[in-house]
Amino acid sequence: MSFKPFNFHPSIIRGITACGYNSPTPIQKEAIPPILDGQDIFGLAQTGTGKTAAFVLPILERLLKRPGKKVRALIMAPTRELAEQINVNIKQFAIKTNLKSVSIYGGVSKIPQIKAIQDAHIIVSCPGRLLDLINDRAVSLDNIEVLVLDEADHMFDKGFLPDIKRIIKQLPQKRQSLVFSATMPKEIKRLAEKILHNPVTVQINHSLPVQNISHSLFQIKKEQRTSLLKYLFKEDEMKSALVFTRTKHKAKSLARQLDKAGYSATSLQGNLTQQKRQKALNGFRDGNFKILVATDIAARGIDVLQISHVINYDLPDTVETYTHRTGRTGRAGEKGKAYTFVSPEDTKMITLIERNLGKKIQKATAPSFDSSQKSSRHGNKHRKTSVSNKKPRCLWSKSLALA
Repeated sequence: MSFKPFNFHPSIIRGITACGYNSPTPIQKEAIPPILDGQDIFGLAQTGTGKTAAFVLPILERLLKRPGKKVRALIMAPTRELAEQINVNIKQFAIKTNLKSVSIYGGVSKIPQIKAIQDAHIIVSCPGRLLDLINDRAVSLDNIEVLVLDEADHMFDKGFLPDIKRIIKQLPQKRQSLVFSATMPKEIKRLAEKILHNPVTVQINHSLPVQNISHSLFQIKKEQRTSLLKYLFKEDEMKSALVFTRTKHKAKSLARQLDKAGYSATSLQGNLTQQKRQKALNGFRDGNFKILVATDIAARGIDVLQISHVINYDLPDTVETYTHRTGRTGRAGEKGKAYTFVSPEDTKMITLIERNLGKKIQKATAPSFDSSQKSSRHGNKHRKTSVSNKKPRCLWSKSLALA
């Protein structure tokens, strides 16, 4: 199936073609028709299914049908990175139109954002900064026709629901509302019931793992995990590796250890300034950093095509989090690898993960790490590692099926 049956405006079709896409993903096939018809949507889909395009393309079609310069669509996202990524996607798809969008989030000056809003048709925003601008009377939402809540479950995780409810009170009662979430906690279900009118539910394997990923377990003592990580980087060619830790402090310290050992590594965690967060993310996308160490919340919005490996340095707390983490590799038909470091007390969670995968996870043999090996590693910390220096093909323009 092509995008032709959706009857998009020729300018939108040209934008899609410019991005190099010919066929819609399953969620796009299911969600685009009812959104074009003006219906409310509750979409359940994990990262990497193409949900961003599923709501962006119909919004562009709607705005082109009735031209105007006032802000008419509002998209809210839980993190600055995701807001910026959605904004980039909009600009890609709207490149052959005169429609403009702006991303609004904290950590940077309000003044350029306020100026950009004046020419924007679409606002992509984190709730906190948008509420600030509303309170400052710097933005009006009186003409909003479409509201999108993206990754609503993580809005709840970050405590944004009170801000979202305040913002919704500023919107016109008559509007189209679209809610997308990877999971459906009761708080999100209640919110959806309040703001959606006779919604169409679109569910695309929202909790199922990606099939073209190989999974491996390494039973290793916690104090030996960094040594194992370095060993794997040497032994297994990794174009681009995403390493997950449980805490911000660990993400920062682990990235520093890897960098000092001669690896091209950086971290993404909540204590960084917006400028440093963007520098780390851009460096990872561009291939300047081969390894990104991140927490789950900080990793929201990372949209890099060629992540060859996902490494669970710390085991996640839930099966769904494991699915979301590992789903960042093996995208767009590529094969991916997921390595997980575990301790004996992790048996129960591994059993649940294997049940969701529908198979046993391969047990990998970890080498032993003694004090003499540790000394040897420190003595060779500046030697060239075997992490591939080939620049990964993580182009922003290839994010339609992944956003």
